Amino acid sequence: MSAKFFQIYARCVLHRPLLSLIALFAVTASMAVGLQHFKIDASADSLTLENDEDLNYYRELVGRYGSSNYLVITYTPREGDLFDDHNLQHLKALRDRLIAVKGVTGVLSLLDVPLLYSPKITVADFSGELRQLLSPNVDRQLAKTEFLTSPIYKDTLLSADGQTTGIMLDLELDETFLRLVKERDALRLKRDRDGLDDDQSTQLQRVSKEFLDHRTEQTAKSRQMIVEVRSITAEFRDRGTLYLGGPDMITADMVDYLKGDLILFGNGILLFIVATLAVIFRRLQWVVLPLVTCFTSLTIMLGWFSWIDWRLTVISSNFVSLLLIITLALTIHLIVRYRELSSRQTDASQLQLVSETVISMSKPCLYTVLTTAVAFISLVVSNIRPVIDFGWMMTLGIMVALAVTFTVIPAGMMLIGRRSDISFSDSVSITHVFARFTERHGGLVIAISLLIGVASGIGILRLEVENRFIDYFHSDTEIYRGMETIDTALGGTTPLDIVIQAPSQAATVVDRISAETEQTTNESASADGFDEYDDYGDDDYADDGGFDSNDDSESPPQSYWMSTAGLEDLSKLQAFLEAQPEIGKVSSLVQIYQVANDLSGHQLNDFELAFLRQSLSPEIYRQLVAPYLIEELDETRIQLRTKETSGDLQRSELLEKIRLYATDELAIADQDIRLGGLLVLYNNMLQSLYQSQIVTLGAVFVGIMAMFLVLFRSLTISLIAVIPNFLAAAVVLGGMGIMGIPLDMMTITIAAITVGIGVDHAIHYLTRFRREVAVDGDYIAAMYRSHASIGRALFYTASTIIVGFSILALSNFIPSIYFGLLTGLAMTAALLGSMTLLPKLILITQPFGPPGIHSAHDSKAF
Repeated sequence: MSAKFFQIYARCVLHRPLLSLIALFAVTASMAVGLQHFKIDASADSLTLENDEDLNYYRELVGRYGSSNYLVITYTPREGDLFDDHNLQHLKALRDRLIAVKGVTGVLSLLDVPLLYSPKITVADFSGELRQLLSPNVDRQLAKTEFLTSPIYKDTLLSADGQTTGIMLDLELDETFLRLVKERDALRLKRDRDGLDDDQSTQLQRVSKEFLDHRTEQTAKSRQMIVEVRSITAEFRDRGTLYLGGPDMITADMVDYLKGDLILFGNGILLFIVATLAVIFRRLQWVVLPLVTCFTSLTIMLGWFSWIDWRLTVISSNFVSLLLIITLALTIHLIVRYRELSSRQTDASQLQLVSETVISMSKPCLYTVLTTAVAFISLVVSNIRPVIDFGWMMTLGIMVALAVTFTVIPAGMMLIGRRSDISFSDSVSITHVFARFTERHGGLVIAISLLIGVASGIGILRLEVENRFIDYFHSDTEIYRGMETIDTALGGTTPLDIVIQAPSQAATVVDRISAETEQTTNESASADGFDEYDDYGDDDYADDGGFDSNDDSESPPQSYWMSTAGLEDLSKLQAFLEAQPEIGKVSSLVQIYQVANDLSGHQLNDFELAFLRQSLSPEIYRQLVAPYLIEELDETRIQLRTKETSGDLQRSELLEKIRLYATDELAIADQDIRLGGLLVLYNNMLQSLYQSQIVTLGAVFVGIMAMFLVLFRSLTISLIAVIPNFLAAAVVLGGMGIMGIPLDMMTITIAAITVGIGVDHAIHYLTRFRREVAVDGDYIAAMYRSHASIGRALFYTASTIIVGFSILALSNFIPSIYFGLLTGLAMTAALLGSMTLLPKLILITQPFGPPGIHSAHDSKAF
């Protein structure tokens, strides 16, 4: 710390400690006022890649085909058969209550769909009103068979055992959200590519705020709707087993989990900090001052986030525990140094002790914070929005923590005054054991480190990114049970859309069909006009049951996908999809084609398909055609759901397999087919994890090496400083590979965090070692003295971090558990590396000069 800067600091903090604390707490109080606006964002929008084109395409599909948002209630009667009258009436009462919920635009259940085989109807009946399950005189056993075997309803409305059904609630399409997010993303893209002028920058700020405000309002409405739906289902649990599923429900529950975790971890870490400080220092002031420091830093940051509406996500929710632990580590370094000086300089005044503590620790703490900041800043290159936010939040947070620590701890020391009962022993310390082991078994330390490095490398090569979203939750949660029931009994959970444009050569087919249709509809509609299609049967063309055009004068142009050529291609693709073990229900135009062929007794030709299309009642068209066809664009969509519980699910391989089959086997042009939906977005995020891990670690290495070169002005020292920490990062990544734990959005941050926090140890240790070796030139003695002094602080802080992160094991969110335990493992490896491998490398390389040479310059270097 420069003399001029220290003079300013001393006047503000050391000479006016009470005033400096009052000023700091005033800032803290102003930030705390904003905590009432604190928000957590667990929406799907917060879990996507930055500038993902597939996300934009997904939103386009929502705009074209309607809302993809839904809730699903699974229902299994406790007694009797599902199709018994009392169970169906119970189900009907539940359905009627749910459809009245605000925000629900439609309900689909086995009570609402038309029956086509109970008994079997004719194709001509498509133009009229069809019977449903509760219609008079319906044979329910026939209906049950239809639900189990019909290509339309199979694996959708009824489980294979016939006892579990699903009620799907269609939710209102949020057109305002789509408009705002489209406008916001367009401005963001222009900003990143070309830059914005003042008006456009103002517009981006306005749209971004409007978007966040709207999403906040919609989130509140969605949560209220979930509460209402749950209250309704609770009333029906006396006679049935019900589970709720769907994106909005998962989002709402994840927010509750994260809020619960914040409260749990906050209280847990609070108790842990108190216990740790009491055990280490055994003095009340050394418990109170760190606590005040930690929670002042946290309040300032969370309050500021609330004021600017910067929301915590699933990933950045770990910000709280990390900031508390890093702040605590800084306070421990200052307190340990002060106690060391106080025990040795018995005649020094409190001002002298605190001043020397600040001077001696300012540079190491500053560089540790900067190197940690470099580690977190590296996360911004990951291209995953929540990871980017996490990186910036932690970077800003540790800067604030440094400023708060060097205000509260020194000012508090000045207010409390010096105590005469402080003792500090250089020899009686657990770190002495590490020093002795390193001296006597240094070769073994190197050998073990090499073996660990090789094993970690093997484990890293086995790392995977594929993971099951269902495994993010405990098996006793409603999210898990609902997803499992939907996945195994009702055709899968994660949706995938396959959108295909009509091939260019289809124009001649469409023109021919349209011409034939127009010519025929202009002629007499008598049965004689259909002699050409005698094999269809005269009865099917009778005036009282023939193909009736709903509006001949305004009939839409015939689509290629409602021709035999288009439907045959779709049939082949659907058969391929249904043969894949990881795919559940597949829905497309093929279902209505198969049913129409079955009902007519033969395969319909193009002309018959054209009349079938025009004869469909609006309700049948809405349910069986509209979700899969946009006639104006001549575009069709195949919807399928994958099974999260399937052990065979490899998302990237599945997507590539589907694309190759469509292009190679069916000769669909690359530009005519596109895959979209939540499965694609989730896969994009997973596949980016490898690249993100490599990029972030590379950025960490480059940034920290640059920092070390500036700090130590030696390539040798810089290299031996990073080796133990990158070995610790390799241990956690290799351990994940060996244990079969896949990378996810939370675990990819562990390596950067490990290196960022671990290099703190290296900086503090090397700084102290250089000072000690300059005393007498004895490397072995310098190692023992370093272990007894700064080594003790490192042991305390590392132990605090390890145990503190272990509290995350109590989370309801499995990735948080992995994050806590793996970070604890990584910090254990970093501590052992700092206590054994790092000093051994120093002893081998002797980077501070030959033994026995005393340098006054070296002794003052830090």
